[in-house]
Amino acid sequence: MHLIIQGIEVENYDLRSLAKLASADEIEKISGQAFRLKNIKQQEGVSNYCNEASLDYAIVRPDQNLSDYKLIAMDMDSTLLAIESIDEIADIHHIKQQVAEITLKTMRGEISFEESLTKRTALLRGVHIDALQKVFDERMQLSPGAEFMLKKAKAAGLKTMVISGGFTFFTDRIKEKLQLDFAAANTFEIQDNKLTGKVLGKILGREGKAEVLNDVCGKLGITRDQVIAIGDGANDLDMLAAAGVSIAYHAKPVVQQQATYSLNYVGLDGVVNLFNQ
Repeated sequence: MHLIIQGIEVENYDLRSLAKLASADEIEKISGQAFRLKNIKQQEGVSNYCNEASLDYAIVRPDQNLSDYKLIAMDMDSTLLAIESIDEIADIHHIKQQVAEITLKTMRGEISFEESLTKRTALLRGVHIDALQKVFDERMQLSPGAEFMLKKAKAAGLKTMVISGGFTFFTDRIKEKLQLDFAAANTFEIQDNKLTGKVLGKILGREGKAEVLNDVCGKLGITRDQVIAIGDGANDLDMLAAAGVSIAYHAKPVVQQQATYSLNYVGLDGVVNLFNQ
């Protein structure tokens, strides 16, 4: 097995220490601040060392190629995007703290996503759609490395998808902007160009995300082992479980515990470094 080490700044001292700790044969630079420690003999102590040194690490197969996968599915808020879109709408509506508190409880898994979305959306009653466009135009910010990751994934032949418990107002625009292949999310009920505070149809939550992913796999004729999924919150757990490789991106502990890999320090470009290209 190989050990991938990434960080904002990886010191030579840390690489030498980890190579010795893992009994690695060779240290290879992948790109920037990403390194591959080849043919490690043991893993004990690696996790503690990396956590103390603020480094991301992953134990990977030597033959793990990005091109072996056919689909990369991403959560939107705080994953593909560096913002929580519904919180930004609430900020313009001067109720960000109330909405953010509910969002945080959801991400921790303290309340169900469906209950959370219903409560947060109700607080947005009366918001004009111009405010939604303002959020998209002025506050939408991609997570670091997102465009690089997507470029590499597309070059390797993967289809791209955003699956969000947020709203189609944003996912549709992001799909177009980033030229993604698929997008799925919830839909605001709108009357007279204002939000009614309700969600149309069945809420796309934890189970729904996995169902959408499975449906797309069926359409593409691929298996779960050919899917990479990335998320950060409890409502992503079923989607992550439905993928061959799951990545917890700057995620809550409950997500990190169940994901294949975790990235806590580097950007989404770090996803690419987990695979041969």
